Amino acid sequence: MSHTALLTIAVAGVATLLLLILRAKVQPFVALVVVSVGVALAAGVPAADLVKTIEDGMGATLGHIATIIALGAMIGRIIELSGGAHAFAHSLIEKFGSRRTPLALTVAGFVLGIPVFFEVGLIILMPIAYGVARASRKPLLIYALPMGAAMLTVHAFLPPHPGAVAVAATIGASQGLMLLLGIPVTAVVALLGYFVSRRLTRREYPMDPVVYAEVYGEPEAGDEGGAGSAPAPVAAGHGTAVLTKPAPSETDVRPPSFGMVLALIVTPILLILLGTIGQNALAEGSTLRAVLTVLGAPMVALLIDVALCGWFLGARRGWDRARIAEVMGSALPPVAMVILVAGAGGVFGKVLVASGIGDAIADVLDRTGLPVLVLGFLSALALRAAQGSATVALITTAGILTPLLQRADLSTGQLSLVALAMGAGALALSHINDAGFWMFTKLAGLDVAAGLRTWTVLTTVMGCAGFALTAALWPLV
Repeated sequence: MSHTALLTIAVAGVATLLLLILRAKVQPFVALVVVSVGVALAAGVPAADLVKTIEDGMGATLGHIATIIALGAMIGRIIELSGGAHAFAHSLIEKFGSRRTPLALTVAGFVLGIPVFFEVGLIILMPIAYGVARASRKPLLIYALPMGAAMLTVHAFLPPHPGAVAVAATIGASQGLMLLLGIPVTAVVALLGYFVSRRLTRREYPMDPVVYAEVYGEPEAGDEGGAGSAPAPVAAGHGTAVLTKPAPSETDVRPPSFGMVLALIVTPILLILLGTIGQNALAEGSTLRAVLTVLGAPMVALLIDVALCGWFLGARRGWDRARIAEVMGSALPPVAMVILVAGAGGVFGKVLVASGIGDAIADVLDRTGLPVLVLGFLSALALRAAQGSATVALITTAGILTPLLQRADLSTGQLSLVALAMGAGALALSHINDAGFWMFTKLAGLDVAAGLRTWTVLTTVMGCAGFALTAALWPLV
């Protein structure tokens, strides 16, 4: 089949995928599988090989990512239900002081965003932002905007979040190098987001009266509840209960300490980084390298951290074994569909390769003359803008670009930077077709216009900055 015919099938497949997700509201997992089958048959994959192609794509992808996503979700769930997330955020607020509370919440969003999914993290931290805004009588958006953007940055860029894990598995990037290079990049991007959000929140934005009443109490006569205006002062002590201490955990004991939560979040990151350093710095056959390689495997590092979380945040604080198992199990249903979507993305990528479409796309992209880093960013950005989901954008982009990346003969470090560039594209342009956009704007009490002027602008600036930083690192790897 000619390249033109294969490319036409590919374009029709992506367009159908977008229509199924956006217009027909088909679940992304089902949409990806249906489109994969249709593209495979249209591109001439033999019917006898169709099922095997789908199974190979699903199995190869899930073999890399299912365990990692599930273990990461368990860590986040234990930290959440033990009261650790609230305790960590409140400790940061106390350490930074009232004048730097927005920065403290940005740091909390960044650090807690590593083990906790974006949507869950937003639900955990938004009540704290409510309490701070209520006590300070300042606009909620000052606190919520940089905090939410920091969490979304980590979600788009770093393992163990599903999009980043799937990209690493698909294109052959190292999760250790993604963390080694990505943590400083995302930290700078989150800090930039904090400063940009300070400028964006200077003006007044209308605020939903229901959210205004929940945050500040019922407005006084003549108070329109603008999110950008300072609410009227209140009597001392009114509305400050959220700030005093975190809500008691389910065990009704003292919440975990700041140091404990931070250590448990950092442990798997350090193990993975040590494994990567050991593989690059130690001689082959050395015992230390072998030990670090095993301990630094993402699955092993996360498994160790799950055990540590279960002991320090659970058993030592009164949870019996049944309760610990119940909490771990409760983390799986919310991520089950994410795992399946990632697997279906692997199926789509496998179909592109098996049908020859991947090579046709690689030829076209080669002729553009654009560097692979730019292609990764722009492809993820376009898919993010078109269909909304950062995870789907990353998985689809990885499947499309894999044949081109294989031709380019890139080093593991370069592949890791390409994965981060894709993450930058997936961070940008969060707008009305993104569930995260609606979740943030509803919790912050913003209308669509205000959300586009603040959340969409901020995520786009941060995504472009993230790409610029990855491009700056390219000559160094």
